[in-house]
Amino acid sequence: MLTKAFAAQSATTPLGPFAIERRAPLAKDVEIDILFCGVCHSDLHFARNEWGMTTYPVVPGHEIVGRVTRVGSDVKRFRPGDLAAVGCLVDSCRTCSSCKQNLEQFCLNGPVFTYSGPDKHSGGMTYGGYSERIVCDEAFTLKVPANLDPARAAPLLCAGITTYSPLRKWGAGEGKTVGIVGLGGLGHMGVKFASAFGARTVLFTTSESKIADGKRLGAHEVVISKDAEAMAKRAGTFDMILDTVSADHDVNAYLALLKLDGTLVMVGAPPSPQPVNVFSLLMPRRNLSGSLIGGIRETQEMLDFCGKRNIVCDIEIIRMQQINEAYERMLRSDVKYRFVIDMASLKG
Repeated sequence: MLTKAFAAQSATTPLGPFAIERRAPLAKDVEIDILFCGVCHSDLHFARNEWGMTTYPVVPGHEIVGRVTRVGSDVKRFRPGDLAAVGCLVDSCRTCSSCKQNLEQFCLNGPVFTYSGPDKHSGGMTYGGYSERIVCDEAFTLKVPANLDPARAAPLLCAGITTYSPLRKWGAGEGKTVGIVGLGGLGHMGVKFASAFGARTVLFTTSESKIADGKRLGAHEVVISKDAEAMAKRAGTFDMILDTVSADHDVNAYLALLKLDGTLVMVGAPPSPQPVNVFSLLMPRRNLSGSLIGGIRETQEMLDFCGKRNIVCDIEIIRMQQINEAYERMLRSDVKYRFVIDMASLKG
């Protein structure tokens, strides 16, 4: 099926109209008419080949929500009209030890990402959600609770699961003090989830202008991280800190805030290696870790949790034709807190 899309043709050219081929649904496939697609910072990294792994042309987009239009003969969980989603993954080997633990994002044979990944069906590369429709294996297609606003639910497929997964793994909940570093697309969801899990939630930000918003989103306290005295007062008081910042910054300043056996989890991706003072880990015993999205089962768990608690993202809706401007605004942190593309704008 010839499908309208927006693509980057090189690292230095703006995204523009492009036509891609989508396969007709196979026996286990779900075809989705895309309604909304979130704009992740990873989209920009790939469009501009900032991680050195892009194959052009690239159609970004992995925060996809839409309506099912067709299903294959063996599909059991979806039917036309259902609200469905596709996140960062569209396939994996399904047989390795990671896949057997429902950790497809860590597939030992290589997870297949929603865009710029090897497409076993076409022999080329996968194309993402900046497009009219997508066809995905049922095993990697997700159900969206009907009560959630589809546009505001779209970023849950990356920003949501990227913060939900580590908060769950490291036990954010009642009786715990959890820090969230940064209030962007990831950070604002980290605040919402940590608060919803019952943890005492503290936002760290460099901007005083974000104090009110941090508290509105669920933070019990907001600390200006540039204030050395305020940081020192909180030394050794956190069970876990989730660091969502993708710019270079002092990781040791946050390690110093952890209790014995506390954990600093990195989900942001700074452009250069971050120095770590070993004594920040030794005294007292502390952990430095990282996390990458979540598996399909956990992503569905997250969507179901959001449906029960009516948790969605704070967004600004744009037209597909505004994507290049949105990228520039995203670099300036000029969005609260996620751009979402209304894909109806692509069909005109």
